[in-house]
Formats: sequence, C-alpha cells, structure tokens
Amino acid sequence: MSAVVEEDHRDSASSLSVPPSDSASYASAFEREKSIRSVQYDTESLSSRISPPSDFFDPNYDTDITWLEDDSPYPEVRSAVANYDDISMPVNTFRAWVLGIMWAIIIPGVNEFYYFRYPSIMVTGIVAQLVSFPMGRAWARWVPAVKVFGVSLNPGIFTIKEHVLITIMGGVGAQAAYATEIIAVQRVWYRQNLDFGYQWMLVMSTQLIGFSVGGLARRLLVAPASMIWPNTLVLCALFNTLHSQSYAGIGMRSGLSRERFFTFAFISAALWYIVPGYLFQALSVFTWVCWLAPQNPKINALFGYHSGMGFSLLSFDWNQIAFIGSPLSTPWWAEANVIAGFLIFYWFLAPVIYFTNTWHTQFMPISSSGPYDNTGKPYNLTRILNADATFNHQAYKDYSPLFLSATFAISYGLAFASITATIVHAAIYFRKPIMVHLHRSLGEQPDVHAQLMSKYPQVPEWWYGCILAVTFVFACLAIKLYPTQMTIWALIVALLIALVYIVPAGMIQAVTNRQVGLNVITELIIGYMLPGRPVAMMMFKTWGYITMSQAMIFTSDFKLGHYMKIPPRPMFWCQIVATIIAGTVQLGVENWMFSNIPHICETAQKDISGFTCPNTEVFATASVVFGVIGPTLQFSQNQLYYRMFQSAHYTDRKLIFHQHYYFSSFSGLYSWLNYVNFPLMFTGIGLIPPASAVNYIPWAIIGFLFQYVIRRRYFPFWAKYNYVLSAALDAGTAISTLLVYFILQYPKNGQIGESTIQRWWGNTVYKNTADWHSVPLRRVSEGAYFGPDTW
Repeated sequence: MSAVVEEDHRDSASSLSVPPSDSASYASAFEREKSIRSVQYDTESLSSRISPPSDFFDPNYDTDITWLEDDSPYPEVRSAVANYDDISMPVNTFRAWVLGIMWAIIIPGVNEFYYFRYPSIMVTGIVAQLVSFPMGRAWARWVPAVKVFGVSLNPGIFTIKEHVLITIMGGVGAQAAYATEIIAVQRVWYRQNLDFGYQWMLVMSTQLIGFSVGGLARRLLVAPASMIWPNTLVLCALFNTLHSQSYAGIGMRSGLSRERFFTFAFISAALWYIVPGYLFQALSVFTWVCWLAPQNPKINALFGYHSGMGFSLLSFDWNQIAFIGSPLSTPWWAEANVIAGFLIFYWFLAPVIYFTNTWHTQFMPISSSGPYDNTGKPYNLTRILNADATFNHQAYKDYSPLFLSATFAISYGLAFASITATIVHAAIYFRKPIMVHLHRSLGEQPDVHAQLMSKYPQVPEWWYGCILAVTFVFACLAIKLYPTQMTIWALIVALLIALVYIVPAGMIQAVTNRQVGLNVITELIIGYMLPGRPVAMMMFKTWGYITMSQAMIFTSDFKLGHYMKIPPRPMFWCQIVATIIAGTVQLGVENWMFSNIPHICETAQKDISGFTCPNTEVFATASVVFGVIGPTLQFSQNQLYYRMFQSAHYTDRKLIFHQHYYFSSFSGLYSWLNYVNFPLMFTGIGLIPPASAVNYIPWAIIGFLFQYVIRRRYFPFWAKYNYVLSAALDAGTAISTLLVYFILQYPKNGQIGESTIQRWWGNTVYKNTADWHSVPLRRVSEGAYFGPDTW
C-alpha cells in the first residue's frame, strides 16, 4: 500500500516544538492554542529524508509508505497523534488536579459498589474524558482568575494537556482493585474479617508494585516508535477531535469535519443502543437459529450464545462486538491471528471434543465457565471443605472429581500454551529490538514524538525504586502480621514471574492490543508450591498476575502521555496519587457495603437488591479449585486433564521454532509468514468462555472491513475518521448503557416494564431455549454418574 502523507517542511524534527510565548506574543491563552491548531503543511515530498526500515521484523511497519523524520513511521499514529508540541501549554494545574481527584473518587467508588451487583455496570475512563471537557471549559469561563498561596485557580483556557491528565487520573483506578476480591472472599467464604490496615496494605502493594516495575521497563515499552499501543490512539483521536487539533496525519480530505463526524456517530450509537440494550434484546445475542429449534440440544450447542458456540454469527450490539476490544483499533494482522486461533481451537477442536465425548464433556454444556460434578450438576465446593476452609480429601473421594466443559478445558490448555509461547516468541523475535532500544536514549529514537518528549525532565529511576521498596514492605507486613498462609519467598517468586513476563507480554500487547494473562499459570504454580492454602493462592495469583497487569496500565497511560506530550513527572505523580485515592475509596465502599447491606453475597440478595457477588463467587471457586483441591488432582500424571496440559506445554514451542526456522529461512523479512503469531493465537481467544462466536466473528468482519479494505483502498478516509469512529461508538454506547441502566433497569430492582416491554417476544425468545438453560447433550439418569469409579 502507498499513501500520500503531507508533512511539515522543517530542518529538523525538533523544530516542530512550538516555543514558549509571552503575553506580548499572544492576546490570550485561547489564541495561543488556536495558533497551534492552524499550522499549515506543505505537500512537497522530502524523499531524501526517508528513513530506512529496521533490520528486524516489525509487523506494523508499512514498507511501501512514505514517511518523514518529522512524523511517526506508522500511519496509525500519524492519523491520531499531532506531530508538534507547545512546551508552554499549562498541564500541571490546580484545575487539572481538582477534576482528576474528583474522578479518581467517583468512578472507582461507583464501580466498586456495582461490582458486587448483578446485573452490574462499569463506568469507564471515557466517561471522565467526555464529561471533563465541558466541566473544564465551564471552569475556564466562570471561575475567578485569582491566586491562592501562589496557585492560580484559573490558568486560562482548558488545555488538551490538562484534559489528558484528568482522564488518566479518572481511568487509572477505575476498575475494582483485584485485591478487594481477596478481602471479599475472606469475609464471605473463609470467615476472616481482618482490619483496615491489612486491607489497605494489600491493595496498595498489589496496585503499585506493578507501576514501579512498569516504570523500569518504559525504555522498551514506551519510547520506541514500534510500541504503538493501539488502544491509546483511539483516546488521542478523541482528545484531538474535542480540542479541534489539526495536524498533517489526518490529511486534507474534504467532507465532514472530525468534530461533526464524532457528534453524529456518538448520537447515533447512543440512540441505537436502546434497541438491543432494552427494547429488543434478542438483537444483542442474535441466536436466530436457536429460535427455530429452541429445544434441540445439538442445534443450541452449536448456535447458542449463553452455553453454546455462537455459530449464529451476528450481533447488532456494539457492547457485544467490542467485548474483546474495539475492532477499529487492533491492526488487521493481529485480528487475523486471533480469528485463526478461534477457527482452529473453537470452531473445529471444541465441537470435535464435545461430540466425541472427550473428558465426558457431553454431560455438560459445550461452553461454561463453571466446574461440574459427575452427575452433570454444578460442582458443590462446600462438600469438600472442612469447617476451617481446608481440603477434606475423604469428602472429595466420596463426592466427585471436578469436570470442565469443552471450551473451559481448551481455555486452560491455551493459557498454558501461551505462557511458554510468549517466552519462546520473545527470544526469537524480540531479541534484536530489545538490544537496540536498551542502548538508545529517548532523544536518539528515530521518532518525532520521542524527540519532542526528550525535552522534558524524565522520571528518575530511583523514584520507581522507592515505590517498589515501600510497596514490597507493605506486602511483607500483610503476609507476616495476619493469618494469610502466605510466605515471603512465595511473594518473591510471584514478583519474579511478573518481572520475567513484563517485557515480552508488554511488547506483544503494545503491537497487538492483546494481553497475555498470567492468572492461570500463577494459579497452577502456587497450587503445586503451597497446596491446600486458598488465601495464599489468591494472594500469589494477585501479586503475580496483577503486578504485570498494572504495569501494562501504567505503560499504556505513559504512552498516551508520550503521544500527547505530557511531561513525565506530572504523569508519574498523577498516576500514583490517583491509584492511592482510588484504592482507598474502593476499600471504604466495600467495607460499608459488607457492614450495611444485609445478606450480601448470598442467594437471598437476588430478590432484594441484586448484590449476589457473581464475580466474587468465581474468584472464590478458583481459590478452591487451585488452592484447596489443587492442580495435582487435575493436571498431574494419571489425572483426567494431564494429556491436555502435557500437549499444550510442548506443542506450542515446536510450532514457533518450526515457524521461525522454516518460514523465515525461505522467505524475506516481511513475508506474510512472519506475521503468524502463536502467542496471539493462544491468548487472543482467552475470553472464551463466556465469550463466543457472537463476539469474535462480528469483531473480525468489522476489523477486516476497516483495518484492511478501507485502510488500503480509501486511506485518506480511514486516516481521518477510523479512530474517531471507534471513540464515538465506545463513548455513545457507554453513555447510553449508563442511562438505560439507571433510568430503566436499576429503579425498582429492574421491575420497570416487567409485565409489558420485558415480556414481549423480542426480549424473551432467546431465553426460551436449551442454550439459555444450559441443557447438555446427554443427561445422567437418577442415581447414576459418569466418569471414573475411583479418583
């Protein structure tokens, strides 16, 4: 592909930085920002300054495209990110901190409250991004421009850099802290109600250790231009659209402005969601084949959504399509790898396993995220626990072994395979870029954004070291001062696992939008290391898995700041402060809920206010399966799933080595064979179950249309509108979801329209099926069982 890219004709990339200005140069702050927006670009080709591609494989690099040193070598980045900076633009202001802290309190608090409810709601950072814009503009207009203790209450126009800082503070702790699950499970399942000091140290250590580790890896994950972090481009496009930024990468295409396009798409997405989200919910999970044969178990197993494979293909709900991530932000080659893995392992292997009754899967639904006993009923974990929540082996032998559905078993196998595949893939493909970037400073990166950011004071390494030391002490105190069954050496092992995987997993996520999860491997390791200790298992899993996950959040936000030219030191402190505030607020909300909501996390809550804690129950189940029963009785030799574990462990390494030594040896550096990415195939489908083809197939179709067809044939249109459309669909659907929930579903505990709109055919047809009721292909007769006679 080739595309015409209009560039600013300057002597050097650094000349793109807009110099500081005083009041004599600009009549107002508004005119200063306006002057940046109105930069004009000439179209003269500067072929003599085209930089050669790197000598290592870069899957997102366009070998045909013309790019200059005054901009990014990646068209995705050029289309969403401005290639200039104004170092005098206010960013670290009183206004930004007030609004940012406000969102760091509101969003985590609301999400924590509804996390324990079913149906739940999730307020994302995009809500803060949208609502902060009019709030900042209102502040700039009406708050007096006075100083208090030398701090200006109103520094002038609400700038794009302030907006970025506020959004990062609102989003960094938006999700419920993973460690709050440990606290909830301890209270409800293991009857341990430990004090607030333990809870706070546990949450802070699990949330902030990842930030310190991620900061130490920023040279490899943030500074290189090849680490594009596609999700951040959607946010950049929205920021630039809201603030009317103009830059070369969006081209000079006529037609609707980005602002109008976003407005129309946003309103359309918000209005449309009311249809599949409330009025005609069958359009959301469009399992039309199941409607024709609602009681046929084979048809429902293949075409169902709730407990089937989702062969019905279609969905008209953006929430379902973007359930695994926006298809408009992920590169097509990465989407192709994901869908290839889906076709191989779920549309081929899963039905083969199911209809041949491998692992006795026909006695369960083909797709389910819960374990079963040998009568085909959900596994009753309480039957194998002693009063002190320890494992009762005799009760286990008297009851039943644990069985997994076909898709759940495959998901475990792929999780095991992805762990080994990630390391092997990194050793083969990331070795050269790691060595190159380790020896490059920020200013030496051949990328305009890195060169512009090199002008700001960087965060000293010892700042990250201090965060790591303090939070490590918190972790040790939580382990030693309280009855956790955890050990310090196990904590060190968990952190080493995260440290080993942060660079390879981070590099994969930075170019593909898909994260390699460590949750399964950490469960497996602690299950063998400290068997029969469920609380220790939960803590080990959190420190191993969430440390890397938080590091990915940190580096992703830092890349967003890198693109938007936010000084690194304010970025660092806004993330740390917001995380501390968010974690403290979430603990306060959780403790209030458990003290004031009767029967919380109990079945009785279903008919009261819905606080049944479904997510916490899944977390507790994992603690019993891996922490109480342990992997020895599941995946070790002579156990039911041993062959799956063994084959997953060895096959992936052979596949990758064959790919590298055979494909690369007989093809060029940029042959299509090098785009085959086995870790991405394995981990990209890790959301199944509960996801199914209803999520993956529409996602792949839209991704192919926009990221391949339109991008290649109508590049100017794609460059101008693609990421804006993604932001509009995400934002419109998110806002509409909140409005529908709080206006029509939350009041009266969801009983609004119970006898009218909720009962019409379009809202009930998908529920009156074998798929919805999780009917298996084979049933166990009364008093009988399936599986082995002894275990």
